[in-house]
Amino acid sequence: MKNIQVEIITIGDEILIGQIVDTNSAWMSAELNKAGFDIVQITSIHDDREQILTSLGNALERADIVLITGGIGPTKDDITKQTLCEFFGTKLVFDESVYHNIERLLVNRKGVMNELTKAQAMVPQSATVIQNKAGTAPITWFEKDGKVVVSMPGVPYEMKQTMNFDIIPRLKEKFEASVLLHKTLLIYGYPESALAIKIADWEDALLSNLHLAYLPHYGIIRLRLSGVSDDVLTLELMMNQQIDKVKEILGDAVVSDEDVSVEELVGKILKKKDLTLATAESCTGGNIAHLITTISGSSAYFKGSVVSYANEVKTKVLGVSANDIEECGAVSKEVVEQMVQGVQQLLSTDVAVATSGIMGPDGGTDEKPVGTVWIAACYNGKVISRKFQFNNQREQNIERATQAALLMVREILGEEV
Repeated sequence: MKNIQVEIITIGDEILIGQIVDTNSAWMSAELNKAGFDIVQITSIHDDREQILTSLGNALERADIVLITGGIGPTKDDITKQTLCEFFGTKLVFDESVYHNIERLLVNRKGVMNELTKAQAMVPQSATVIQNKAGTAPITWFEKDGKVVVSMPGVPYEMKQTMNFDIIPRLKEKFEASVLLHKTLLIYGYPESALAIKIADWEDALLSNLHLAYLPHYGIIRLRLSGVSDDVLTLELMMNQQIDKVKEILGDAVVSDEDVSVEELVGKILKKKDLTLATAESCTGGNIAHLITTISGSSAYFKGSVVSYANEVKTKVLGVSANDIEECGAVSKEVVEQMVQGVQQLLSTDVAVATSGIMGPDGGTDEKPVGTVWIAACYNGKVISRKFQFNNQREQNIERATQAALLMVREILGEEV
């Protein structure tokens, strides 16, 4: 089997001026990867004839498949259809089937059908037309010298629907792609360089069809092993053997052998044990609670949070001793342990976690510099607390403290999933 290569081109001035974020490419890459296709490049360009022609020509030199999103709307700045006609030496023609599809979509929307909307039914003559089930702009499929170019809408909902139900099935039918698998470990407690040194001998011994990637994110490193083969069973066995070897080397530093977020991992443990969780957050400002509640079904185990940013909230709501705040400071072992016990009692949960720190860039002292964070977790009568020293970047400190707090919940529960 051949490793089939795909390039994605997103068209739109709004992407390049930062007005919108290009989420289409990330989603498409993930879905194509699952289907066994290899993404070689992603390019974003203006609604500009020369850029479209040049980018498409270059892409076809690298890739077997080029997927284009955007630039096929009804307005004058949408020039992709006309430019594709120029590239493939064809012309726009009126397509009755596309027009009827537009009529069907607009049947209950009086006044929407106008000259510009009707012009959506003009399509490149040499292209295969795929009806857009969710919008008025049709999808066009071109073939040249055994390669495929597909132009589709940039509206995410429309693009996703046609990718799932039309484009990926057709690509799989036309191209026989190699099997492409990924296996991911979540690693905690190693800087990226130290991790690379630790597993250097193992990595150097990997076969040529296996590739390792280091994906660091706020204290967690995703170690992703990717493999390509014609035989899925052989590849699966080979990769599992390699994963077992590196897990032996890294021991407790392996947080999970699933490609999940830490908040998802903690949620799985809480659901499995039928336990509830609360957070008391000072320096993280509710970010732990925010991440927990991004997981569907988190209401089964998460009761709530007290964002005790001010000292009076720590004392009046969580029952922290004012004397301890005065003597030890709000960022201290004594205070954070009282915070975690206070929120556990207040919200009647099985488990709780609390944070207090100096996120910066201001507020640090010689004794407690910016980046100093105390975190405590409690469960089943046990309290663990730990001091962390992060850097002077506020956003990074919040994210690192959040990850550390979630991992301390996992630690006090004493179990992996």
